[in-house]
Amino acid sequence: MEAGREAYLREQLLDRRQKLQAAVPLSPDNTPLIRLLHEVDLALESMNMGSYGLCEICHDPIEEDRLLRNPLLRTCLDHLTPLEQYALEQDLDLAGRIQSGLLPKRDFRFGGWETYYHYEAIGPVSGDYCDLMTTNDGHLFFLLGDISGKGVAASILMSHLHAIFRSLMSVGLPFDQLMERANRVFCDSTTSSSFATLVCGKASPTGAIEICNAGHCPPLLACAKGIRSLEATGVPLGLFCSSPYGVQKVQLEPGECLLLYTDGLTEARNKSNEEYGIPRLTKTFGENYKAPAQDVVGVCLNDLRAFISGASKTDDLAIMAVRRVE
Repeated sequence: MEAGREAYLREQLLDRRQKLQAAVPLSPDNTPLIRLLHEVDLALESMNMGSYGLCEICHDPIEEDRLLRNPLLRTCLDHLTPLEQYALEQDLDLAGRIQSGLLPKRDFRFGGWETYYHYEAIGPVSGDYCDLMTTNDGHLFFLLGDISGKGVAASILMSHLHAIFRSLMSVGLPFDQLMERANRVFCDSTTSSSFATLVCGKASPTGAIEICNAGHCPPLLACAKGIRSLEATGVPLGLFCSSPYGVQKVQLEPGECLLLYTDGLTEARNKSNEEYGIPRLTKTFGENYKAPAQDVVGVCLNDLRAFISGASKTDDLAIMAVRRVE
């Protein structure tokens, strides 16, 4: 385990121990509290001995995303008891339903724009971030991103990022300040090893788009002049608590389209270990961008599936088309 994550978990355990020590004298007959305090002491002792994070049965590392959720774990997934397995399945099912409830409407039309996205988790939950929001003055905000890591820990950070942007949108900050504030809040409220790549765009009824790319895969812009990519204008959220974010401005005419995606699409590999790649995505998108947003996404996904031809997926995947219709 990385030293930074272990230091973070040690801090969490010490904080819990302090609170438990304060609570136990108030309830001296509370056996569960005393047992929990003992579990915390065992975890701290294993840190001091250098054995923390290893399964007590097979001595292999315990999954880090599980430890971040519960630093008292002592066994890996392969050695859960039947009762623990059932509880984990229930937790994952609930987490998946909560995450699904955070996603916006899949096909969305507003202010002369139409959008459509596909969101696919490799497991019960995803670390990809996708959202659509509108403002009273007629603007459409679209966001697509990727949280570092996978599994439940990444999905929790995805939910956290969702709440940050939803809260900041109501404040009415200028676009560049919105990104800087979101980065600061995300950085201040997560561990030092957590970060998120993200594309955030603001589309107006006139066809103008302001877009900020925080270290994410470059969106593809298709217009009459051809296809071009919109490179990063800032670093991923969470890397530095104080960081500027540049804004690119583009103008879309009716029928022109913007494609956002996560690396689960472009880095997908077939059975020959060949990568799907941005060039192939660019070609497919360029040949089909005049179609409705739903069809644009569908064609890209069909081309990906034909390419991987049954190879196992290794990452979450999200893709979104934002198309001007009038």
